[in-house]
Amino acid sequence: MTEALIELRGVRAAYPGRGEPVLDGCDFVFSEGDKIGLLGPNGSGKTTLLHVMMGLLAPACGEVLFMGRRVATEKEFRQVRLQVGMLLQNADDQLFFPTVLDDVAFGPLNQGLSPSRARDAAVQTLESLGLAGFENRLTHRLSGGEKKLVSLAAVLVMQPRALLLDEPTNGLDPETRERLVGILAGLDRSSLIISHDWDFLACAARSFRSIRHGHVHVEPPAIVHAHYHRHPLGGEAHDHGDPVARSGVND
Repeated sequence: MTEALIELRGVRAAYPGRGEPVLDGCDFVFSEGDKIGLLGPNGSGKTTLLHVMMGLLAPACGEVLFMGRRVATEKEFRQVRLQVGMLLQNADDQLFFPTVLDDVAFGPLNQGLSPSRARDAAVQTLESLGLAGFENRLTHRLSGGEKKLVSLAAVLVMQPRALLLDEPTNGLDPETRERLVGILAGLDRSSLIISHDWDFLACAARSFRSIRHGHVHVEPPAIVHAHYHRHPLGGEAHDHGDPVARSGVND
């Protein structure tokens, strides 16, 4: 049987200030080898699910298991984060240090690498993403696309066994989007991806889930597809709408 990396059992969760929970008795299994696209309209609970899985939001009830063992404390979730990388939707929430090198080397230092080895790992990862020479760049002066790529470098440098990606292509210019899509689609790691970028999901995910009424549901692969079309300004980033939303799914 495929090993479950992270499992949610009967999770009920809501953010402070929200009345009704967005996850309500939710069960979900994320296993080794999974490449899952997670669909749903804004507010349906997709990001909440990822935050609960990583210990960034404590559920009101239910439990989270990592490799079969219950995790609940910050110390326990710290071990999860050393093995599962998460790319946040907003890169500014992920970059804390003045320079790119400091940000990318932070993870390896937390894993116990010496400063010199952490630096070498950071430099190598930046080079692999086409960011050679970025080491001394100031993070607050990077473009939105550059910040996203540096955030990805900060995740990949830790060599995680799995990735949680929250709208990785959102807000990117077409050139940076294609670059990021090529990198992510080529990664041989278990992944759970939130995205409204249907063409990206079609090549990066093997199965699909949606969140409806606080629960995760399996969706048929046909709900997402790649396609070719022409229209004015077709080369610009644009939205084809949310097929889950059109099918009647709501918060």
